[in-house]
Amino acid sequence: MTKSFSIICAIVTTFIWGTAFIAQDTGMDNIGPLTFNSARFWVGFITILPFALFYEKKKILIEIETNRAKFFKYLVIMGVSLFLGTSLQQASLQYTNVANAAFFTVFYVPLVPILLFFIYSQKVHWSIWPSIGLCIYGVYLLSNFSNSEIMKGDALVILCSLFWALHIIFAGKFMETFDIPIFYAALQGFLVATLSTLAAYAFEEIIISDILLETSSIIYAGVLSGGLAFTLQMFAQKNIEEAPAAIIYSLEGVFAVVAAWIILDQILNMNNIIGCVLILSAVIFSQLAPSIKKTNK
Repeated sequence: MTKSFSIICAIVTTFIWGTAFIAQDTGMDNIGPLTFNSARFWVGFITILPFALFYEKKKILIEIETNRAKFFKYLVIMGVSLFLGTSLQQASLQYTNVANAAFFTVFYVPLVPILLFFIYSQKVHWSIWPSIGLCIYGVYLLSNFSNSEIMKGDALVILCSLFWALHIIFAGKFMETFDIPIFYAALQGFLVATLSTLAAYAFEEIIISDILLETSSIIYAGVLSGGLAFTLQMFAQKNIEEAPAAIIYSLEGVFAVVAAWIILDQILNMNNIIGCVLILSAVIFSQLAPSIKKTNK
């Protein structure tokens, strides 16, 4: 698997996440965030599992046996992080607007290199820091955050960014050791779906007829975002380090805005366009700068 293929997987992942943001927002018209998450990840799990068994069946047990303790350690950390990250993100949409959510979610970008240093004493290439600055300012312009007010849901989004950062970090660490990305994505979806279902039964009223009213949003967010995108994320992080991967994922905001422009006829102003350019520049710089340094040597 080449780095170019991994970058393509990362961009496609980000495109799906960005366009699915609309489905995540509209999918809670009749059901709660935990119920939506539960349905979404069950659909994702059911979608991905057959592909995992078809393509990776022969090596699943072999891969797990190479380091059983580490496998289940990563599964628990990533599953719980993804459950908390997606649940908090869904819940935040009930208390804040899309502009605030888009701005505060991107905080996972600087959190990834910071957590890498504290957890693994791992330093990142110097180009990551200016790229992070460009990325955050780009999202600031993209989200029209300057016209928004701080809302109570924003605290949920900031907390959610911490769990997104942990998920990105351990996805990278998992792919350094194991080579069953599809099966792992399916297991992860199963764990998130199970935790979401238990939480929904505890805190929300689950009504099947109401869930069926959100079928289109659940299928889109489930099959594409909960299933395909999180599988492609594993392939993406096979050859991309965690900090540069986080910067690529920040393109989610660009794709979300473009999708809103095309689907919802929302107008892009000059700040939005400049924000898109800055984020794209951050992604390109974070990928090219380390390569230029190696070439000069």
